Amino acid sequence: MISHKRIAILVAGGPAPGINSVISAATIRAIMEKNEVVGIHDGFKWIMRGDISHHSILNIDSVSRIHFRGGSHIGIARDNPTKEKKHLENTVTSLLRLNVDRLITIGGDDTAYSAKCVEEMADGRIRVVHVPKTIDNDLALPFGLPTFGYQTARHIGVEIVKNIMVDAQTTSRWYFVVSMGRNAGHLALGIGKAAGATLSIIPEEFAPGKISLMNIVDILVGAIIKRMSYGKQDGVAILAEGLIDRIDPTDLEKLAEIERDAHNNVRFAEINFGEILKMLVQKRLEQFGQKATLVAKNIGYELRCADPIPYDMEYTRDLGYCAADFIINGGNAAMVSVQNGNFVPMYFKDIMDPKTGRTKVRLVDIHSESYQIARNYMLRLNTDDFNDPHELAKFADTCGMTLDDFRKQFYYLLENDQLFSQEIQHEDASQVPDLPVEKKEKEAAKKAKK
Repeated sequence: MISHKRIAILVAGGPAPGINSVISAATIRAIMEKNEVVGIHDGFKWIMRGDISHHSILNIDSVSRIHFRGGSHIGIARDNPTKEKKHLENTVTSLLRLNVDRLITIGGDDTAYSAKCVEEMADGRIRVVHVPKTIDNDLALPFGLPTFGYQTARHIGVEIVKNIMVDAQTTSRWYFVVSMGRNAGHLALGIGKAAGATLSIIPEEFAPGKISLMNIVDILVGAIIKRMSYGKQDGVAILAEGLIDRIDPTDLEKLAEIERDAHNNVRFAEINFGEILKMLVQKRLEQFGQKATLVAKNIGYELRCADPIPYDMEYTRDLGYCAADFIINGGNAAMVSVQNGNFVPMYFKDIMDPKTGRTKVRLVDIHSESYQIARNYMLRLNTDDFNDPHELAKFADTCGMTLDDFRKQFYYLLENDQLFSQEIQHEDASQVPDLPVEKKEKEAAKKAKK
């Protein structure tokens, strides 16, 4: 019979570089304070079913060098204990049977929600602290702080894309590279911007609501035609997989079966988005009498279990230390953050979105200078192209079309693009004939009443 209380560490969701650094630092810190640490294997998978046989005692010798490596020393799983009350009860009971009175969870927004629910179900019997992890970089940490694993994933992604860009130029091909990023386009944009890819397409650039699949197809076709008009047959487009979740389901269901995971998220890896786009782009180019050699490539699994770069190694060791220190000293119901070099707890009650009950999602700010710089370096159709008759004539000629026909085919892309739609509306307003001062004042008064 176990007589002393323990700290448990559990990892859930998908892998991210730096998990082992958190486990290592938290374990060492806890043991130095005379605590026993138990590693719960495979996330919530077993304990939510009442099975407490899948665990191991962690010690300094077993974890002192694991921070160099990717993956998870104690495994990982996506099993969700919040879908059924019985699973939540089992989770709490299982931890209590293991004599655990403090729990450190490592994971993304779904795991943060599970951690919050476990803490509430435990009702004071188990204190819980969460360490935010995701290569998607979409948790709302302050001051633009990255989530751990993002910097390593971007670094490895850039190395892959660099080689692909050379291959594209050497063989005169276009590559459609689909990058992980469930809710936000941080990773796709970060890879594309750092590598200098031809263009990146992310969900945030579109107006709210569903996106037409053909809208994305035409962005790619427009970029290919623009390159062709400059005598270039190659390019690399980076696409955030989160686009799939925004596409009108009827567009996709005709082309692919859609599977979902335990958290009801679309299993993006099961949808060959790149191949779908490749087929549709080829068909669209044929309408303009053009052909291009297209290759689809997914990057994601190569990034998740990579050995962390020094940035993430240091960052995650800080997070692990702070998580253990916080919970040892009575902390509870919070997510760990390190801000300006100092530990700051972010309490569950403050960070959960009241609408979803989950942590708030951080999207790419398309109005930031950082994003606008990225767009300025992309080669894709933009407002300047449509305002320059010489440029437009080149593109139209490449397609064997008149300027008006080209505009009819592609101008709508700008109207659907949040970055340019306001600019277009402003330009349209400037074309309205000037009104007398009195009439202007009456018009303004009408608008104010509305």
